[in-house]
Amino acid sequence: MLEPLAGFMVRFGICNLILSGIIGLLFGIKWLFRGFLSNRMQYNLCLILLGLLTVPFLPFSLNSYLSGMEQAVFPILPSTSGIDSAVSQPLTHTTDWMNDFALSVNDQISPTISLLFFGIWILGILFMVFLLFRSAIQLHRIEQSALSLQNPLIYRLYEECLHKLNISKEIPVYSTAFLKSPMIVGFWRPRIYLPIHLISDHNTVIRNDDIRYMLLHELQHYKHKDSLIGCLMNLVSIVYWFHPFVWFALKEMRNERELACDASVLQILDEKDYIDYGNTLLNFAEKLACTPFPFTSGLGGNRKQMKRRILNIASYQRPDRIRRLKSTLVFILTSVLLIGFVPFIFTTAADDDRYQWNPDTENLIYSDHSEIFGDYNGSFVLYNSKENSWNIYNKEQALQRLAPDSTYKIYCALFGLEEGTISPENTSIKWNGETYPFAEWNQDQTLASAMASSVNWYFQTIDKKLEKERITSYLEQINYGNKRITGDLSSYWMESALKISPVEQVELLIDLYNNNFDFSIENITAVKNALCISSSDTYALYGKTGTGRVNEKDISGWFIGYVETTDTTYFFATNIRANTNATGSHAAEITFDIFKNLNIIT
Repeated sequence: MLEPLAGFMVRFGICNLILSGIIGLLFGIKWLFRGFLSNRMQYNLCLILLGLLTVPFLPFSLNSYLSGMEQAVFPILPSTSGIDSAVSQPLTHTTDWMNDFALSVNDQISPTISLLFFGIWILGILFMVFLLFRSAIQLHRIEQSALSLQNPLIYRLYEECLHKLNISKEIPVYSTAFLKSPMIVGFWRPRIYLPIHLISDHNTVIRNDDIRYMLLHELQHYKHKDSLIGCLMNLVSIVYWFHPFVWFALKEMRNERELACDASVLQILDEKDYIDYGNTLLNFAEKLACTPFPFTSGLGGNRKQMKRRILNIASYQRPDRIRRLKSTLVFILTSVLLIGFVPFIFTTAADDDRYQWNPDTENLIYSDHSEIFGDYNGSFVLYNSKENSWNIYNKEQALQRLAPDSTYKIYCALFGLEEGTISPENTSIKWNGETYPFAEWNQDQTLASAMASSVNWYFQTIDKKLEKERITSYLEQINYGNKRITGDLSSYWMESALKISPVEQVELLIDLYNNNFDFSIENITAVKNALCISSSDTYALYGKTGTGRVNEKDISGWFIGYVETTDTTYFFATNIRANTNATGSHAAEITFDIFKNLNIIT
């Protein structure tokens, strides 16, 4: 069970709900304007729907998802309830180190649920592929047994049909005893197959006109690239095998493909031939069975489809200019409406848990710190402000968004200061008397003590006074990660909806340091002072740890901050991930080891 996998299944599920609404909207519009839309335009609207169904699986939607899956190693899809106490070991590199206290959130949903749904979905896809493969084998056997058309009269009719439709490509025609109705196969190498009984009954039961109508119908499928559309429909039916609305839409689309094809044939016939064309369908309704092959387009269909087609032929009127104008106008307006959903579907499908980063500097170095990280999956990001240079270990994970855990308290404090909940002169908040699992929490707090002991209730008090709408506004203002808040305000940053990547952590620290937020300088200074860990004659270290705990296991450790030296300021973010024992303290230890290697802190 992987976190990106869980995220993908959630996003895919939401996309399916959206697509259900779009399908309902489309068929509602088609029913409402059925008197204005021609058969061809109704079918073309289904083509737009077909395109919408592919949006969640386009490369730009899947790229970040697939990249994230390769790197993920632990399950995270927790609820925001069920708090249990735990504490990580403090860092030993300095005597004045903040306590890396962390609380656990319980995952009340089994971590195997997303994997179970994904497995069922994949099994369904494999089963559909198997059915498609079996049909392909059957079709191949028919093709192997088919013979080139030998009847000169029918072949002459065929050439007349090609000329009438202005088709220059020579499409091979074969006869076979294993089909009940004509069909056309293939897009790159199209072939037409005629049942042998149609040829043998020619001049006795079947007239020349009957054969001509059948050939015109199949060639209209070729002219409108229906074989290619059929391939896309097959692909959609495989991916959405579980979706009844999609299956309904595909069924209607196949019916409308035949109606549109009938209309195209009628349009090139004389009006006196309309009845004959309809009679051809009626006379051979028993023989023109629906083709069992999903790769093909044919003249046949079941009784209900045949009835619908015959009624459509009986009511067919050659469209005049006004009819065509009305049909085109309704088609354009409906198309614009449907295409308007594309960004919404893409935004829902795309993995917003991955930061799309385009650095504006050429001074970008990728380092290998795998020995220091050891068994941890993780990343390290360092920015040198003097040289405007970046040093990154494991770019893929450096761009992967994760819950910020207690590192978010930096900005919670800043929002509280800006809102006046606390002030630089008075950052005290009284303890409400509730007993917490850590002694350091069970007392009145200032911003400095709350930051040092990572006191949850202090920052939850600030959030409660700000309320969700104001917090969201501040997140938007500073562009914090995915800027998403769901669930309880007391824990939205604790392995929940709010997520941020290590690269974004560093960019925000740069903005904080330089006050690019345009906040009060006194408030910025108050936060900086609260982050001060240690200082000496050669450097000053500012930072905050964070530990993500789910079901009593430390799965994510953060250490972010900056180092002021005599020459420059370094901004950094370290994150480690594992199934257990990934804490903020361990992330800080790794950071110090990297600093030593880079001669930043000795």
